[in-house]
Amino acid sequence: MPLGLRDRLGAVLRRTAARLGGRLEQIAGAAGHGADASEAARETADAIEEVLLEADVGVAASERIMAAVRHAGAPRGGLQLRTRVQREMLEILSSPPSAPPAAAAPRVVLVVGVNGTGKTTTVGKLASLLRREGCRPLICAADTFRAAAIDQLAVWADRAGVDLVKARPGADPAAVVFDAVEAARARGRDVVLVDTAGRLHTRADLMAELEKIGRVASRAVPGAPHEVLLALDATVGQNGLTQARQFFDHAGVTGIVLTKIDGTAKGGIAVAIACELGLPIRYVGIGEALDDLLPFAAEAYVDALFTKAW
Repeated sequence: MPLGLRDRLGAVLRRTAARLGGRLEQIAGAAGHGADASEAARETADAIEEVLLEADVGVAASERIMAAVRHAGAPRGGLQLRTRVQREMLEILSSPPSAPPAAAAPRVVLVVGVNGTGKTTTVGKLASLLRREGCRPLICAADTFRAAAIDQLAVWADRAGVDLVKARPGADPAAVVFDAVEAARARGRDVVLVDTAGRLHTRADLMAELEKIGRVASRAVPGAPHEVLLALDATVGQNGLTQARQFFDHAGVTGIVLTKIDGTAKGGIAVAIACELGLPIRYVGIGEALDDLLPFAAEAYVDALFTKAW
């Protein structure tokens, strides 16, 4: 029997859960044993905040969580402490809008990010996921700088069973996107997934190219791009927030794909992203297989951050 969403997330977040949930239980068990009650409360709060920061929850989100914990008074045991932390995390992760706005077909989705974040594999997995949901996606190879990128994307398109529109290496990426939208319209496809070249968020010229792709896409279909997904590598932690801010300013990012969460013990980065950027997490990548991309579900994610330790 295939694993459910919570089980799959629990499996890849087990290292975070062991560190986060287990430490909170220890802290709650030791709370109140100091000679001075106020000093003991301060030490407990400091310990909780340290655990949150170690899990990459981030400063802003940790402060918000701690404010809620303090407001509720001293916890009576680990279960109550866990519940308070979970409740506030869920509130943070549920705050951004959970679904992109509806759009006329074909809907254009750009996948952007720095090199090595898993953009190309995300496009292939997302195409497969959308097919399973009843959509008819088409993939656009707009990373024309590396011939290997086009070849890699062709493999993923074949695995997902979807059409691929590509051009010769060195072609204008915006022109390839325009051709892909026209091809999608002619073939009756309802989603165009655009794999863009990896680019450093500090390169103004490359960021301007993303803006050009967006302008050309909007001429091909009204309102395009309808979604801009930023692939963020979960293993880079807080550095990903800096990347996200730059892409948000130049590429109009509307959502996050959190990749490689199976490779980190700091799964709290999802909470930091939602709190500090106000952007929804659309999907999480949990492995290298074709079906290892999951739609983000805040409640299941928060449960998985604690489940294995309790």
